[in-house]
Amino acid sequence: MLIRVTDAPLSADEAARAVASPAAGAVNVFLGVVRNSNLGRAVSYLVYDAYPSMAEREMLAIAEEAKARFGLEGCAILHRTGRLEVGETSLVVAVSCGHRRESYEAGLWVVNEVKRRVPVWKKEVWEDGEEWIEGPESLGLQQAPASMGP
Repeated sequence: MLIRVTDAPLSADEAARAVASPAAGAVNVFLGVVRNSNLGRAVSYLVYDAYPSMAEREMLAIAEEAKARFGLEGCAILHRTGRLEVGETSLVVAVSCGHRRESYEAGLWVVNEVKRRVPVWKKEVWEDGEEWIEGPESLGLQQAPASMGP
């Protein structure tokens, strides 16, 4: 497993290589990318902060739960901290397993659990202000439809 909180740019290729396995028929990679607007405001940039050792412990727990729950071959979770410009990657989740359906379900579950459980804080900065955004509801996190989650 590859688990990391860092202020360095994230690599989807590194995450995909980390979960590669001859037993995996599917590798699913998710990129969370800074967008230029949220809740009707133009976003200038984001700032992420975390307590890395605590965040990495929780990310590892999520990865281990996902492996057991979805039969994964591998799981990688990378989260960026610091100032991120529009278009930069803030989160990479990669999972590998035998079949594509499980890879999609596992990837969605991991992303939702990271947003729900990992102590990472996000500040949105706009032209006319800034605000620390707290909790998955503030991030617009939607629950997966019943057909997409276990």
